[in-house]
Amino acid sequence: MVYQIASIGSVLMTPFGEKIRELRQIHGISMADMAAHLNVSSAYLSQLEHGKRGAPGVIMIDQICALFGLIWEDAEDLKTLAALSHPRVVIDAKDLGKDAMIAANLFAQLLPRVSEEEARTMAEWLKTRLDQS
Repeated sequence: MVYQIASIGSVLMTPFGEKIRELRQIHGISMADMAAHLNVSSAYLSQLEHGKRGAPGVIMIDQICALFGLIWEDAEDLKTLAALSHPRVVIDAKDLGKDAMIAANLFAQLLPRVSEEEARTMAEWLKTRLDQS
C-alpha cells in the first residue's frame, strides 16, 4: 500500500481523510449522515478529512469500519492509514544516540523541501524498514 497526501483543490488531505472521503462517496453517505451515525459534528469529520485534526481514537475507527462494513484487511488498512495520518508529528530525540538525533533534526529540516516523488521514495523505504523490524 502506498501512502501519500492527496489534494482536493488547494486543500491537502491526509491518507486517512482521503480514504474516508472515498468510502463516503462509494457508499453514497453524506458527511452530515456519517457525522450523525458517529455522533460527531460534520465540522469534526471535515477536519479529519483535511488533516486539521489528528487521527481519531480506536473506538471511532472501529465505528467507521462498522459503518462501511470494513473487516479483516480493509479494517486493518484503515487503522494503518489513521496511524500514518497525524498532521503534526513530533520526534522525541532526547533518548536517541547522537547520530540518530542528528538524523531526526536533518530530516525535520529537509522534509518540507523534498518533492512528492522523493517523499514517496522515502516513505516506501521507511515502510520496508519498519516491516523488517
